[in-house]
Amino acid sequence: MLHTLALISIVVAFACAFGIAMDELRRPQRMGVMNIVWPVTALYFSVFAVWAYLRFGRAKPKAEQRPMQMGGMQDMQQNKQNQDHPAPDWTEIAKGTSHCGAGCMIADVCCEFSIAAAGITLFGSMLWAEYAIDFAAAWALGIVFQYFAIRPMRHDLSAGGAVLAAVKADTLSILCFQVGMYAWMALTYFVLFPAPHLTPFQPAYWLMMQVAMVLGFLTSYPMNRWLIRRGVKEGM
Repeated sequence: MLHTLALISIVVAFACAFGIAMDELRRPQRMGVMNIVWPVTALYFSVFAVWAYLRFGRAKPKAEQRPMQMGGMQDMQQNKQNQDHPAPDWTEIAKGTSHCGAGCMIADVCCEFSIAAAGITLFGSMLWAEYAIDFAAAWALGIVFQYFAIRPMRHDLSAGGAVLAAVKADTLSILCFQVGMYAWMALTYFVLFPAPHLTPFQPAYWLMMQVAMVLGFLTSYPMNRWLIRRGVKEGM
């Protein structure tokens, strides 16, 4: 039963990601990195990501879009800062949280298979190896995604300055994301499937990972709200 449920969940999630990606070919995001973030988000939020994309993430068709130069992006940022209500909208927070979520999801897919195939362990456990390697990869990818969100909006920063800003914006966000994610992974490893443990070569493993990612999103959301409100992280 769990195997079947996992297969259905995975297939639906991939279909949602594919549908968003195909729609973005006709309606590319004005912030280029979101063309990756939205489909990757669908890999764990599934149909809810499609709803969010259609509700507040879908761009206009190419023919109706005006090119946005760096100065235009800066104007948009300045307009946000000049609004009467400085608290970020929940959609801004959700899209900001999805940045670190995308980094975590890609890191998970790449690292989990590699760790399992190579039989890598830390302190005698594969779980601790997954924690360490996944975090390093997710942190690095999260910074990359954040860099490409900051760079178009802050042309006053040098490349190095944008990297530093990305590190400041994403480090706490990633840490909070891992709190929810790793807690569920530990529950799965020690309680739900203590022996035999699930492996990345089983569909049920990725169903559990989808749940972990959603919980990570929820634990990271308050931190992203604080980071955006303080101006450490850019609102989308």
